[in-house]
Amino acid sequence: MNFLGIGPGELLLILILAFIIFGPRRLPEIGRTLGKTMREIRNASQELTSQFREELEEVSEELEAASDELQAASEELRQAPDKLGKPEKGTEQAEG
Repeated sequence: MNFLGIGPGELLLILILAFIIFGPRRLPEIGRTLGKTMREIRNASQELTSQFREELEEVSEELEAASDELQAASEELRQAPDKLGKPEKGTEQAEG
């Protein structure tokens, strides 16, 4: 068991010191406060992670749309000479 990088022996030592320093009456109150704080931190972390994922998905969708537009434009440019018609070989030399 390893909780936040603290082993069971270290955790027991911290609990004994807290019991000696704060006494048995304040220890449950401190435990509740610590539990609420950890819950709020976890909730804030989950909310931040979900917001980050949403933003990342939006940016990904925008990049995908831009990529599709670029591919379409590139395809149009490749087909442009075909649409305009290729000049005949004889006319190129006559002009030059």
